[in-house]
Amino acid sequence: MLFYEPQARDKTVLPHDPFKALIAPRPIGWVTTIGLNGAINLAPYSFFNAFADSPPIIAFSSQGIKDSVTFAQETGQFVWNMPTWDLREAMNQTAAPLPRGQSEAAFAHLEMAPSQLVKPPRVKASPAALECEVIEVKKLVDRHGTPTGHWLVFGEVVGVHLDETFIKDGLVDMAAMQPIARCGYMDYVVADTVFQMKRPPRVRADGTLEG
Repeated sequence: MLFYEPQARDKTVLPHDPFKALIAPRPIGWVTTIGLNGAINLAPYSFFNAFADSPPIIAFSSQGIKDSVTFAQETGQFVWNMPTWDLREAMNQTAAPLPRGQSEAAFAHLEMAPSQLVKPPRVKASPAALECEVIEVKKLVDRHGTPTGHWLVFGEVVGVHLDETFIKDGLVDMAAMQPIARCGYMDYVVADTVFQMKRPPRVRADGTLEG
């Protein structure tokens, strides 16, 4: 079993940091924000996830102060758009380092649609979108308290858009929706197969099972 400390990785054995590949697959934070001047930014973030369900809270992390963080701080809102297999190329195009002020959505030939409760628009073709109010922007530090240059933006979900096409028997058909996720390096995965497992029952103090 290979062991190494992150800062002392043998680059002759592992020329590329495997950390992102190990914490995988990760949902993609495809985030829309809007600045005080009305400029709209759409960008995918590799570090994104959900952290609570009541109320629903999600967060994305940015390396450096980019437009998404700046705009989220300015207006206190953002929208998460679900990237899917059909939208994979467009999502990737929105990661292009465009000149400041140029629209990522236009560059990727994406039509935007208005949100209901927040100002940032959503990706119209995305089968799901979450409208969020920012609740905290946190500067990440390492174990010594030294700033890392990463910023974590938390948002409470205040509105949900969901394509009814993917609702079957009251449940979201994730296999049909085909969301994509990040796997590190240049790798992605598509969720097109799902399986179910029931939680094990509670164990009583005497070792017997409830239920």
